[in-house]
Amino acid sequence: MKFNIAVLPGDGIGPEITQQSVKVLKAVADRFDHEFNFEEAEVGAIAIDLLGDPLPEATLELCKKSDAVLFGAIGDPKYDNDPSAKVRPEQGLLKLRKELGLFANIRPVRAYESLIHQSPLKAENIEGADMVIFRELTGGIYFGEKSTSEDGKSASDLCSYSVEEIERVAHLAFKAAEERRKKLTLVDKANVLETSRLWRKTVTEIGKEYPDVKLDFLFVDNAAMQMILNPKQFDVILTENMFGDIISDEASVIGGSIGLLESASVGTKNALFEPIHGSYPQATGQGIANPLASVLSAAMMLDHLGLKKEAETVRMAVDLSIKLNVCTIDINKDNHYSTERVGDFLESVISDTEGHIINNENLNLGQMTII
Repeated sequence: MKFNIAVLPGDGIGPEITQQSVKVLKAVADRFDHEFNFEEAEVGAIAIDLLGDPLPEATLELCKKSDAVLFGAIGDPKYDNDPSAKVRPEQGLLKLRKELGLFANIRPVRAYESLIHQSPLKAENIEGADMVIFRELTGGIYFGEKSTSEDGKSASDLCSYSVEEIERVAHLAFKAAEERRKKLTLVDKANVLETSRLWRKTVTEIGKEYPDVKLDFLFVDNAAMQMILNPKQFDVILTENMFGDIISDEASVIGGSIGLLESASVGTKNALFEPIHGSYPQATGQGIANPLASVLSAAMMLDHLGLKKEAETVRMAVDLSIKLNVCTIDINKDNHYSTERVGDFLESVISDTEGHIINNENLNLGQMTII
């Protein structure tokens, strides 16, 4: 099969981690006899520096005509530390989501057994945790009308939602729950916010169409606490844009490293896949960035393209790298591997059609020529 993939490396560590994902996807193509055509374009701070626009028209057009978008990261301290900047890298990502109609962000979160000790949370609380967070992505306060008074002493951000915006992401979340443990938790602030009351009313009505799925509700402040105290209670979480941004980042501590969390942003026609960790500018060029979240995002892309077996092969390779501690410094502090070498390992595992690496439980890393 043939697919056209838009690659947007972006800023900071984005190019380094994306390079490893492309390497992995090329290995998948070779093994399963597919053809992936990769075409790169600028987005974020690098696009501002080169072209004066965080989302150049050529980048947007490339994304629209591609089968999927593989995204790196955006952000640069020179914009983060300048509150007066009129053009910001993040504007490019927000506009891209809006233009592509990417209304749902999907973030799987699970505790890796061999990494539970890495988490700051109690092992007994997180062992076995496995959830998916569905975040509405193109509405709410992030996209609402914004204003600042002429004297600069007051400002406002409008949070607005329609029934249609809620319904389309809710159906995706309920369908996912049907395929998992049949439980969906709506996170809102319905005791205070009118938008949350609309969310709760709309989701309750939709829930009647999915009688096998148990629906419950948590206020966002309680949900944030429960994510730390008992994350195993969650199966599918559904929530609005800002709450989802915060809750999903909080959930990153469950896996032991934010460098393990992948995501998909999907719409009716387009889809974008990216790690959630950001541009991490302090690590740029040092070879210490964890590529696994980007690679797992690529696995989600394969799922989206209907290549289920290929996606599972990538996840098996990632699981093996974690099991054997072939990881970057955020996971393996004592004997870590570079970003590129982790990518090389994943490539080799995927290319190992005979299963010599995966099936050898007594594998000695010191004897592996691929390391």
